[in-house]
Amino acid sequence: MADIIEEEDLEKGSNIGRTNEPVHGGNGDGDEPSSAYDLATKKYLPRVPKRKEYTTMQTLLLAYQSLGVVYGDLATSPLYVLPSVGLKDATEDDFLGILSLVFWTLTIIPLVKYSFIILHADDHGEGGTFALYSYLCRHINFKSKLTIQNTRLESDASMRYYTQGSAIKSRTKNFIEGSQAAQSVLTFFVMLGTSMVIGDGALTPATSVLSALSGIQSLSSKITTGYVVLMAVLLLLALFLFQHCGTSKVGFSFSPIMVLWLASNVGCGIYNIIAYNPSILKAISPYYIVKFYKRRGVVGWEILGAVFLCTTGSEAMFADLGHFNKRSIQLAFTCFVYPSMVLSYAGEVAYLTKHPDHIPTAFYSAIPKPVYWPMFVIATLAAIVASQSMISATFSVVKQSLALGCFPRVNIKHTSSKHEGQIYCPEINYAIMVICIGLVLIFKQGVEIGNAYGVAVVWVMIISTCLVTLVMLVIWDTKFPLILAFFIPFIFVEGTYMTSLLKKIPQGGWVPFAISAFFLVIMVSWTYGRSQKTAFDEERKMSISEFNNMTSTGDLHRPPGICFFCSDLVNGIPPIVRHYIQSTKSLSEITVIVTIRTLPIKTVLPEERLDVGKMRTDGVYRCLIQFGYKDRQSFQEGDIVPSIIVKLREIAETEEEAEKLGQALEKGVLFVAGRTILKSKESNGWLSHIVIDYLYRFFQKNSRSTLSSLQIPPEKYLQVGMQYEI
Repeated sequence: MADIIEEEDLEKGSNIGRTNEPVHGGNGDGDEPSSAYDLATKKYLPRVPKRKEYTTMQTLLLAYQSLGVVYGDLATSPLYVLPSVGLKDATEDDFLGILSLVFWTLTIIPLVKYSFIILHADDHGEGGTFALYSYLCRHINFKSKLTIQNTRLESDASMRYYTQGSAIKSRTKNFIEGSQAAQSVLTFFVMLGTSMVIGDGALTPATSVLSALSGIQSLSSKITTGYVVLMAVLLLLALFLFQHCGTSKVGFSFSPIMVLWLASNVGCGIYNIIAYNPSILKAISPYYIVKFYKRRGVVGWEILGAVFLCTTGSEAMFADLGHFNKRSIQLAFTCFVYPSMVLSYAGEVAYLTKHPDHIPTAFYSAIPKPVYWPMFVIATLAAIVASQSMISATFSVVKQSLALGCFPRVNIKHTSSKHEGQIYCPEINYAIMVICIGLVLIFKQGVEIGNAYGVAVVWVMIISTCLVTLVMLVIWDTKFPLILAFFIPFIFVEGTYMTSLLKKIPQGGWVPFAISAFFLVIMVSWTYGRSQKTAFDEERKMSISEFNNMTSTGDLHRPPGICFFCSDLVNGIPPIVRHYIQSTKSLSEITVIVTIRTLPIKTVLPEERLDVGKMRTDGVYRCLIQFGYKDRQSFQEGDIVPSIIVKLREIAETEEEAEKLGQALEKGVLFVAGRTILKSKESNGWLSHIVIDYLYRFFQKNSRSTLSSLQIPPEKYLQVGMQYEI
C-alpha cells in the first residue's frame, strides 16, 4: 500500500486505497455481482445497480423506440447496396446469387452474431467497444503503460481477478497479465475500433444523405450531380448546426419515420416481387451463391465489399444497448427490421431481373411511379435519422473515451435533464461536420463513399469478434469447442469481406484509415502522455514521514479555511503538495487531497460517489470521487464542497473536530491544481520527443481543465506550474 493510505496512516472511515474488485466467480452470462468485495474491510462496495426488470409492454415500447435510434443506419442500406455492386452484363442467375449473398450476410452477421451472441457480452447492460474493454478490465489485471484504465490502486496488484475456471482460462489470463505488450496491443485495438466508430460518424451522414438525394437525378437529365451535392451539403450543414438543440428536439419523430420507411419498403418489395419475379425468394438457398461463383469467379469476390454494406449499422445493436435492453433490440430486429430488409432487397432484385441496366439507380428505379415522390421524401428523412443516430453514437463514444482518460478533455454538454445519454460535444460535432462535408465535396457520389464506409465497419466488427472471443475465454469460461465455433466462422466471414474491401482502398477505402489514424494519434498520444505523467507522480510522491516533517516546521503558516489539492494520483501524496508548501511556506488549516477516479464499471451509486479518509497529520484528509464511465461527471461547486464537508464531519472523532470543519468552510475555500508540462529527455528517441513535446503538449494546452467538471469559480482556483522531464 502507498504511504498515504496504509492502515496505520488512515485513522477512520476510509476505504481509499483498498480494492474495489468483484467477488470471485461470475455466473457466466455477463451478469456480475451487484457489489464489489473489499478485502481489507470485508465489505462489498461500491455496489453496482441491479438490472431493471421490464414488463412485456415496456419491452414492446422500447422495441418501437429502438427503431429510430438503433436501426436507422442498418435500415437505410438498401439505398446504396445494389447500386454499389456495379456488375456488368448481369443475368437473372447473377441477381439470384447476389440476393442470396445479401440474405445470408444479413442472417449471419446482424441476426446470429449480434442479435443472439454479442448482445450477451454487455457490461452491466452497457454495450460497445469500451464496454467490452471495461468488462475485461474488471477480470484482468492490466499494468501496461498504454492502458486506458491506468488509475488502479496499488493493492490491486495482489488481487485474484476471477482466477477460478478451466486451465486454458487461467493460462490465458496469466499470459495477458504477465505481458505488457499483449495488454498494449489489446488497448491499441480498442482505440482503433473506437477511432473507426468516430469515423463512421462522418461517413454515415455523407453516404446516406447523398444516396437518398441522388434518386432525384433519375427524373431528369437536367438535374446534375452538382445540384445533388449542393442539396446534400446544405442538408448536412443544417443537421450538424442543430445538434446543440439535443437529440430529443431534433429526433422526436425518429421511430415513426423508421416505421414508415420500413413499411414502405415492404410494400414496394412485395409489389415488385409479384409484378416482376414471384419466384425470387428461392434465392434464400445457398445453392445460388455456389452457382454464382462458379460463373463469375474473381468478379464475385470483388463485389463482396458492396454486399457487405447491407450490414452497416449492425454494430449499433450492441453499442446502443445501454439505452434499451436485449429483448427489445432482439424483438425489433427479428420481428420487423430483418424481414422488412429481406423483402426490400428481394423486391429490388426482382425488378433488376427484368431491368438489369438499372443497377446504378436500383432503389429509385424499382419504386412504382405513383409513389415516387412520397418515397423520395421518406428516404431523405430516413437518411437524416441514420445520420443522427451515428452522430449521437459518436458523442457517446467520445464521452466514454474521455471518462476513461484516453481522449483530451473536450466540452460535454448534457442536452436533457431526463435522459443521461443525450449529450452534445461541440468540438467533435464541428470536426466531423468538416470531414463529412469534405467527403461529399470530394467524392460527390454516395456509392464511392460507400467503399470507405464498408472498410470502417468491417474492422469494427473484426475487433468486436476478437474481444467477445476473449470474453468467452477469460470471463464466461466457455467450453473451448464452442469458442472455436464462434470465432472461426465469424472471423472467416468478416475476414473474407475485409479482403474484398481492401481492394477498394484506391477508390475511397483509404478514407476511414485516414480518419481513424487522425483520431488514433490523438488517443494514443494522450493516453501515453497521461500514463507517463502518472508514473512520474508515482515515483515522486511524498511519504507520510516527509509530509509530517514539512508540516511540523515552525515557519509553516496555517491560514484559516479549506484547501482542496486536486490530483490524478490515486495512491500517495502528490508532488504538487510538496511544491506548493516549498513555494508558499503555508498549508491551509484544513487540507483535503482530492482525486477524481473513473472506475471500469458503468455507474457508481450517488451515495457511494464520495469516499473520504483522515490522515494522521492534523487537519489533513483524503477524498476520492468515483464515477462509472457512463456517469455524468459534473458538479456544482456549491454542492460538492458541502457534500465533502458532510462526509468529513461523519468521520470526525470529536465534536471539536467537526465544529472546526464547519468553521473552516465559512472562512473560505481554495482549489489548487498542478499545471504540469511534460518534457522528453534529450536521451529519448525522436518518437518520444514528437509524442511528448509536441502532440501531448498541444492537446494538453488546448483541452479543458481536469477540474472543469467541478465548475469552480475562477476566484477560488489556483494553478501551480510544474515541469516534468521524463
